[in-house]
Amino acid sequence: MTVSQQIEIEFKNLLTEAEFNKATAYFNITSDMFAKQVNHYFETPAYNLKDKNSALRIREKDGKAELTLKQPAKEGLLETNQTLSASQVKTALETGNIPEGIVMSALFNLVGSEQLHHFGSLITRRAETPYKSGLIALDISDYLNKTDYEIEYEVEDAKQGQETFLHLLNQLSIPLRDTENKIKRFYNEKYKSI
Repeated sequence: MTVSQQIEIEFKNLLTEAEFNKATAYFNITSDMFAKQVNHYFETPAYNLKDKNSALRIREKDGKAELTLKQPAKEGLLETNQTLSASQVKTALETGNIPEGIVMSALFNLVGSEQLHHFGSLITRRAETPYKSGLIALDISDYLNKTDYEIEYEVEDAKQGQETFLHLLNQLSIPLRDTENKIKRFYNEKYKSI
């Protein structure tokens, strides 16, 4: 079992389909460079994770699965990750029970022993390419009969990364948009009628 914790610093911007196509052309990204990943999201009945600006997901990609808890950190997000087996994924999706380990410990510190439930999945086709001192990801995400397009820039240095990202958007004539992360967009779409 692989476990890790890291601070994630990323900048993101929603794109129109035309802007997305412009960005893929700019980075010479072809359709065969996109890989599919599925994010399964979990929450407590009282939405304790959302209330703490945190998120819990299982990501399935390349025949592997990883459980990730994201929590706010001073700079970026603290990600706690744990590799899961296929049977652990099946159990979590069916029952909301996640296996013992570093994620469960961090989750207990955050929301106690609240029961979890799987509240939906989002499918992303992602292409990645190195850019300056970070990594560009171009995503097409499908969820709840909706498709959105996004560019993300993952970096080590927040100040330099933000300058580079804003310069890139300007270079591509793409306006900066207030962009929530995927789980918040999924959540807002799922519960917008409430």
